[in-house]
Amino acid sequence: MPFVTAAGHRIEYERITVGRGSRPTLVFLHEGLGSVAMWRDFPARAAHAANCDAIVYSRYGYGRSDPLAEHRTPRYMHDEALVALPELLDALSIDRPLLVGHSDGGSIALIHAGAGVRPVAAVVTLAAHVLVEDLSVASIAAARTAYATTDLRMRLARHHADVDSAFLGWNRIWLAPEFRAWNIEEYLPRIACPVLALQGADDEYGTMEQMRRIGTQVRDVELLVLQDCRHSPQRDQPDAVIEAVTRFVDRVTS
Repeated sequence: MPFVTAAGHRIEYERITVGRGSRPTLVFLHEGLGSVAMWRDFPARAAHAANCDAIVYSRYGYGRSDPLAEHRTPRYMHDEALVALPELLDALSIDRPLLVGHSDGGSIALIHAGAGVRPVAAVVTLAAHVLVEDLSVASIAAARTAYATTDLRMRLARHHADVDSAFLGWNRIWLAPEFRAWNIEEYLPRIACPVLALQGADDEYGTMEQMRRIGTQVRDVELLVLQDCRHSPQRDQPDAVIEAVTRFVDRVTS
């Protein structure tokens, strides 16, 4: 796995080359416990279906990227969206990416697009958050218990060089009292590119209020609620997600 430097950290990434030059590069932004490996084959399947090149990377603190050396702050997703992601895109010579973000990654994609720090072709979000809900906090607290009492730590350790850094960095900040005020709605009306927002009907980390706020505040937006689907649409309903992403890419590039 090659590495690139972004925001002063060594970041692992994978490049998937399949598309035509006229198609945007898909850049996959993982969830709060994700990594390159945890996407499994979904990025490659989506890239081939949409006929697009793709980049998949593990953010600072995840996968084989540099482990987290400090506690996260409530602005950690802002830091990723406004500093680390632009530097990574510049280092890999990617112009006008199509961002595909899951959970935290979806929130990062929305911040990045809304901030207008560089041109973005479009955004796809999978179970993104724009505010903190009681359901999110309760599920993240339950994850902390599972990490301490079940095989969750062992399963995550297959995908992270420093599993405690990855898990605790995410878990502690989401459960911190100061994080309850986190909200990124200010960025939504400023997003100039098309957005496709997907969420599972049975998402255990967020209610449909997340989708409602995205749908009412983003100017060019498509919403898709997936049945029999929890917080990870790319795992629970991969064929439906790939079909929707491919159709969306066709629309924004036509």
